[in-house]
Amino acid sequence: MKSSGIGGQAVLEGVMMRNKSKYAVAVRKPDGEIAVTHGKTKSLADRSIFFRLPIVRGIVTFVESLVLGMRTLTYSASFYEEEEEKIVSKKEDAKDERKEAVQMGLTVALSVVIALLAFVVLPYGLSQMLSSRISSFAVLGLIEGLIRIVLFVGYVIAISYMRDINRTFMYHGAEHKAINCIENGLELTPENVRRQSRYHKRCGTNFLFIVIFLSIIFFMFLHFDNMWLRIISRIVLVPVIAGVSYEFIRFAGNSENKFVSMLCKPGMLLQMLTTREPDNKMIEVAIASVEEVFDWREYQRRCIAAVKSRAKLKEMHSTDKKHKSRAEIAEEIKRREAERAQRANERAKYIMERERREAELEKLAQDAKEKRSSRREEMLKEQENDDTLDHLDHFFDDEDKGKEK
Repeated sequence: MKSSGIGGQAVLEGVMMRNKSKYAVAVRKPDGEIAVTHGKTKSLADRSIFFRLPIVRGIVTFVESLVLGMRTLTYSASFYEEEEEKIVSKKEDAKDERKEAVQMGLTVALSVVIALLAFVVLPYGLSQMLSSRISSFAVLGLIEGLIRIVLFVGYVIAISYMRDINRTFMYHGAEHKAINCIENGLELTPENVRRQSRYHKRCGTNFLFIVIFLSIIFFMFLHFDNMWLRIISRIVLVPVIAGVSYEFIRFAGNSENKFVSMLCKPGMLLQMLTTREPDNKMIEVAIASVEEVFDWREYQRRCIAAVKSRAKLKEMHSTDKKHKSRAEIAEEIKRREAERAQRANERAKYIMERERREAELEKLAQDAKEKRSSRREEMLKEQENDDTLDHLDHFFDDEDKGKEK
């Protein structure tokens, strides 16, 4: 089936799913219940066509995903914080919301700065240590990219040893399995979800690997003599590379091309580190999150109807292309000639019928014209008779006046 368009991420003991402007977060609470909340996001793409342009929309989506991901992660963590009973007024609540928004912005900004330092500036600095031995800028750019890959993979492996992160990777696998279950046309049940792959083309891990891979290509051929310009250019180009990577992931998610699948393979392999096999309780959480924002039954009905329509068209096309024997071809020619002759006869009959009707209309028109002409002559005669009678009346009137005198 085609891409469902939904995506998400794992949060602390839960899963966040997003479908266009709607999102939902399902969290397994400490008491074992599943808490589900949902909301809507306001995207810059809805305000201006500029933010819907290719590459630009990728940058916008990347930033908005970071903000939403951090917000939902904070929400899921709130279930596991120590609760303190506080009595606050509405005014204090509003202040807390503003404070939380500021803290969220600072957290996202700090996260971006740390990521840039660790995966952009640090690899560049380490690669420049070899500049005295290697004169080729392209080779230094390649070494910088390889260092970036090693740092990223090492970071993922290191954090996977943390218990909370390892469980988050299990929820990440549950998220992928739930989406794969829908897109494979199966009913969204724990049994069907469990049988699905925990890898997905549109995964954020795949996106990050494409970003790293494209950064190698960009930075191999981009060179400035000034060191600070080289560092700044790398930081400035990160959003552009993210936008290009988004376009590739979007295209790959709807493509079954073997070459595209091959390009996605390294990112899919990297998901072996960022996903784990989930348990049934985690799968239940992923299902709850999906059903809150996505009508998967209607999606599957549309996909099945589209598949049947394509199959019917393919069958008709293959039937037309079927090889025929000479006898069948001769028979087909005779049949078409007979049909052509029949159409010619029908057309001739139609023309004759039309000519007959036109002749009848002409005759009726001529008869009507003759009737009008005879009626006009009769009216003229009647007029002349009336004039004669009027003259005689005048004569008799004059005689009557003479007698009276």
